[in-house]
Amino acid sequence: MNPRFEFSIHAREGRARTGVLKMRRGEIRTPAFMPVGTAATVKAMKPEAVRAAGADIILGNTYHLMLRPGAERMARLGGLHKFMNWDRPILTDSGGYQVMSLSDLRKITEEGVTFASHLDGSRHMLSPERSMEIQRLLGSDIVMAFDECPKIDQPRDVIARSMEMSMRWARRSREGFDSGEEHAERSALFGIQQGALDEGLRKASADALVDIGFDGYAIGGLAVGEGQEAMFATLEFAPQQLPEDRPRYLMGVGKPDDLVGAVERGVDMFDCVLPTRSGRNGQAFTWNGPLNMRNARHAEDTDPIDARCQCPVCTTYSRAYLHHLIRSGEMLGAMLLTEHNIWFYQQLMQGMRDAIAEQRFAAFAADFRRDYFAGRKGG
Repeated sequence: MNPRFEFSIHAREGRARTGVLKMRRGEIRTPAFMPVGTAATVKAMKPEAVRAAGADIILGNTYHLMLRPGAERMARLGGLHKFMNWDRPILTDSGGYQVMSLSDLRKITEEGVTFASHLDGSRHMLSPERSMEIQRLLGSDIVMAFDECPKIDQPRDVIARSMEMSMRWARRSREGFDSGEEHAERSALFGIQQGALDEGLRKASADALVDIGFDGYAIGGLAVGEGQEAMFATLEFAPQQLPEDRPRYLMGVGKPDDLVGAVERGVDMFDCVLPTRSGRNGQAFTWNGPLNMRNARHAEDTDPIDARCQCPVCTTYSRAYLHHLIRSGEMLGAMLLTEHNIWFYQQLMQGMRDAIAEQRFAAFAADFRRDYFAGRKGG
């Protein structure tokens, strides 16, 4: 086995697949959901609690960490894993998406992106080479190529020019990654397919990435306001344009029903802030749809959030208590709902892995949607 990176598919049902991605810091079971640890923390969760929930890998944010505490400081402190006490794999995004969102604070050129920090207004340049350097200093296990994520509603020629520049940046990312020889021998590099909703542009992007050669491939530029129907329509072709024998990562997705639909279409990896953000805002995900724990109907309900869930929250606390915490603004409420949501997402992924392995995924997906959408009416 290559101790750096090895991906194997163990079972398939239709386009859905389950397997294992092996890296030197541990195995990642797929389909996998990566909790987002933007600033060296999965918000409101201790790292050991994230692992106990079933997460094999988490995501770190290059943009935020380069600004605070700083990539060079992180390296002096032993790297991101030691800094945050997480000894398993970490995927770091390239910083491109966050920079692109600063539309009034940045300038894009062929070299890269010059931007003003949202913290103090200081000026920075993020290029493919600098992104690779930052991710190396952080000690990332899965490094993402630097790309541009244009707004989905731009004209086709604008999307095409952006995609073509992202592919040139992808080649520079590959070269920059390989130049850090020691890190390249320990980590993996993923390319990012762009092209918005256009099948032809997506195919051109995929072909360019495959020509460069990456360990895995991400589907970028979705979950940016296009809606689930358009996203699923794109996923009918986008994953199939990428190599069959490499992991496929759908960036920034999503709701539980998004995950099930994307796995049906051949996606292996996901990340999203939704379970943690929703927990902080009083929303709990369940097999019968999301619940708003602020609602008065929970005030005297002694049931757990979800009777099917075996997380520490559902086996210990009532809906009434959680409702009280959320309505009172107590931080424990946000912590407990976040913990439950992370557990729920991991239980959903495990359920999909088991169903694919046992050739009952179609029935699993149908049952999930029946219960989830029926229950949503009462949230």
